[in-house]
Amino acid sequence: MHDDQMIRLGQYLKFANLADTGGQARELIASGQVSVNGEVETRRGRQLHPGDEVGVTSGGQTVTETVDLTEPDVPW
Repeated sequence: MHDDQMIRLGQYLKFANLADTGGQARELIASGQVSVNGEVETRRGRQLHPGDEVGVTSGGQTVTETVDLTEPDVPW
């Protein structure tokens, strides 16, 4: 793994199947339903690095994923 590996929040939400589309990712972020490392994040371009925790709250439930950029199907 490289120290410079990163993905933007909007891309990650789609990649991790936390959002179906870029538009849905944008709406989730803009409405304050997305957190990074426990803090609400409203910047779609926020850079994420391996080990960051991303949470999405919808319908009263929160799904949390840990950023892992070593998977073979990472889109870059």
